[in-house]
Amino acid sequence: MNVIDTAIPDVKIIEPRVFGDERGFFFESFNQDQFNQAIGHQVTFVQDNHSRSSKSVLRGLHYQISPAPQGKLVRCTFGEVFDVAVDIRKSSPTYAQYVGVLLSASNKKQLWIPQGFAHGFVVLSEFAEFLYKTTQFYRPELERAIRWDDPHINISWPISAPPLLSKKDSSASLLQDAEVFD
Repeated sequence: MNVIDTAIPDVKIIEPRVFGDERGFFFESFNQDQFNQAIGHQVTFVQDNHSRSSKSVLRGLHYQISPAPQGKLVRCTFGEVFDVAVDIRKSSPTYAQYVGVLLSASNKKQLWIPQGFAHGFVVLSEFAEFLYKTTQFYRPELERAIRWDDPHINISWPISAPPLLSKKDSSASLLQDAEVFD
């Protein structure tokens, strides 16, 4: 496993070691010991989620507040997405900054998004399947969202037309009005 630091130190890109030949490929998609060593502390995952979305669907920017903030380990198993993690910890020197990474079935990269970050992605391929592990169970009463096009964050999404959004994401708050972390 190769761990790549990003512009925000707590967010990591995880590249698995892939063994492939004319028959196909094999890789270890998760190893608890190696993951904990890569990020520098113990993490316990409690839930796995799987979504399928069509081209131009944008999901996010989602997060869950205390008392159950979620860390996420995300990957794309079919197709291609542009994935984003936004630092929403007010006391952080990287507050309101983001990391954007291309995740695909081809590159097999994963992104570690610790608690205190909002997360979103847009589908670039015809369809994409997205899997992610979470460190806390989903609690709808604690879920929050920030607008995908918040001018303060200014994410450079690789899209040329308005994305397809859920009703929840269409009515999300701007960062300045959102309930975030200290």
